[in-house]
Amino acid sequence: MTSRSFAALILAAGKGTRMKSDLHKVLHPIAGRPMLGHLISAIDELGAARKLVVTGAGREQVEAFVAPFGVDVATQDPQLGTAHAVQQGEAALKDFDGDILILYGDVPLVPTATMRRMLDRLNGDNAPVAVVLGFRPADPLAYGRILARGDGTIDDMIEYKDATTEQRAIDLCNSGLMAVRGGDLWRLLAQVGNDNVAGEYYLPDIVRIARTGGQRSVVIEAEAWEVAGINSRAELAAVEAEWQQRRRLAAMADGATLIAPETVWFSHDTVIGRDVMIEPNVFFGPKVVIGDGVTLHAFSHIEGATVRSGAEIGPYARLRPGADIGESAKIGNFVEVKNSRFGKGAKANHLSYIGDADIGAKANIGAGTITCNYDGFLKYRTVIGEGAFIGSNSALVAPVTIGDGAIVGAGSVITRDVEADAMAVARGKQEMRAGWAARFREAMKIKKSQKK
Repeated sequence: MTSRSFAALILAAGKGTRMKSDLHKVLHPIAGRPMLGHLISAIDELGAARKLVVTGAGREQVEAFVAPFGVDVATQDPQLGTAHAVQQGEAALKDFDGDILILYGDVPLVPTATMRRMLDRLNGDNAPVAVVLGFRPADPLAYGRILARGDGTIDDMIEYKDATTEQRAIDLCNSGLMAVRGGDLWRLLAQVGNDNVAGEYYLPDIVRIARTGGQRSVVIEAEAWEVAGINSRAELAAVEAEWQQRRRLAAMADGATLIAPETVWFSHDTVIGRDVMIEPNVFFGPKVVIGDGVTLHAFSHIEGATVRSGAEIGPYARLRPGADIGESAKIGNFVEVKNSRFGKGAKANHLSYIGDADIGAKANIGAGTITCNYDGFLKYRTVIGEGAFIGSNSALVAPVTIGDGAIVGAGSVITRDVEADAMAVARGKQEMRAGWAARFREAMKIKKSQKK
């Protein structure tokens, strides 16, 4: 927590036309979470007293997304620049007695630690009126430039469109993020004009206005990846790639082995234990917890699942939401598990679908087995007891219970409960007709010759 209460004001009014999408730009996901969700999570972790999003085009989508997170909403219409956008939050925050952290919905990966540094500097020694987050990109492109002294004091901030050739040669760029005390912000914004090339009200102008009034602002720097903005699908992919690379490094630093790191895809909330072996092309969707010592074989897809210590998954396995794989259990190749619990040491090694089921410890599910959990209207549950053996190519029609130690013969369709230690077989009786195949072939040869 920072020493003073603060409000987070997130600008998300842009149309995002370069995304060419019906989905609002700030709702496009990074690592399975909307951009705006990343920011809300970070400011919640930091302890924001208030949260406000300024929306514009497509605001209904944004409002629906933020509603569960206790975020207030203001609207910018028309859109007249960043200073004008921030001003739309004044009605909601004018009585707020604290600091205001200004963020951008399409700059989603700002770390909590960096936000904290901004707020701490705002309230540190020789407290400035505003703290600006700067960065030095490999290619400054069209970013606004910051003219600063060695101690961080800002002499001026220039939008690229208004900068001279000499000013454009400066590599310290403005990310747009700021921290300002609420008591100063609204006063300074009221003095911002639009006498510039674009005819817009620029937020950085408050630095110049404050300096004219004898108040200083300072810049602190962040890494370029922390303030990467997203305006197109290509930029979205680039930020996703950066996030994934950092997450892979973190996983390995925490004790997991990634044989081909560049092929493993994490979600924002993936939890990986120690001594986990992850083979190539494993994909994690949201809400996955992997215990210690787990092996995840190649081309497995895992989402909404828990895999407990010592278990083995794949290759080519799919774990769907609600899958809970017990200690030392095995889910093999081309096995799909949904909303099912596997006990310790239970196995489904090949080509099976297990949905809405409870599988007891050390039970063995034969190849090609399916739990028939859906009748077209409702879902039903299958229970398989400890040590039970289900023969290959069996269909278990739920609701049904297979008792502890029971055996189901291969090829069976089981529609009634099987008691413990019993054997159940439900299939057609095998018949043999000697010589029938030879007679059939001869008859077919004659028939075929007659058609020529």
